[in-house]
Amino acid sequence: MAGTDRTKELELKPGPAVILCEPQLGQNIGTAARAMANFGLWDLRLVNPRDGWPSDDARAAASKADHVIDRVQVFETIEDAIADLTACYATTARSRDMFKPVIGPDVAAEEMLKPIQGGNKVGILFGRERWGLNNDEVALCDKIVTLPVEPAFASLNIAQAVLVLAYEWRRVANGADDLPFGGDVGEPASRHELVGMMEHLEEALDRAGFFKTPDKRPSMVNNLRSLFARAEMNQQEVRTFRGVVAALDRRHERPNPTRDQTKYTKKKDAE
Repeated sequence: MAGTDRTKELELKPGPAVILCEPQLGQNIGTAARAMANFGLWDLRLVNPRDGWPSDDARAAASKADHVIDRVQVFETIEDAIADLTACYATTARSRDMFKPVIGPDVAAEEMLKPIQGGNKVGILFGRERWGLNNDEVALCDKIVTLPVEPAFASLNIAQAVLVLAYEWRRVANGADDLPFGGDVGEPASRHELVGMMEHLEEALDRAGFFKTPDKRPSMVNNLRSLFARAEMNQQEVRTFRGVVAALDRRHERPNPTRDQTKYTKKKDAE
């Protein structure tokens, strides 16, 4: 799924900081920044990036998420990176031998909302590409966030993990139904229009000899009417369907080269 609406003005709303601990590759930083930008996050913090900062690879991989890349802060330690936060969540796919609450990304997003709306800063800590966070680093955080992944293949790359947490934040902060656009459902058909369409269809079926057993006709008609009642058709769909019924009802009136040729062949054979 791609595409950017250039008519929309970027608005940097309060949200959780994303802290990457000792990221190795600029591409991973860039794709994490892109994931953040997709869901309105912009505060990206790096702790000892292996290849230094700034990074051309990160900027290229960010795919125009320059507002995130340009605001990146670099720190020597995790303690420095989280110093201004009132709460921090550690992400990990492994069980830790420590007394610390473990929650899912949806719960984490819900918990972060109130303090952030109140003007406080909250962060999400992500580990290294190869082996994540160590226990001492997890111990610095308030809670552990983990994902309901397949146990036999639990490892996500940084951008994937950031994307999931950023999505859950966006869903909670903006409302689950606040999608950027909706489908065009058209003007709903009235009962009068729907009944007229059904009667049109039933009359055409009568002429076509569809109801071969008279005593079964009422139940078959009721089944058809129930089917169309569940369909929640709009006005255009009703008009289109009636056009289809009319076209099929008049098909014998129109030239049909294949049918006419078959009749001609049969007549010649009979002669």
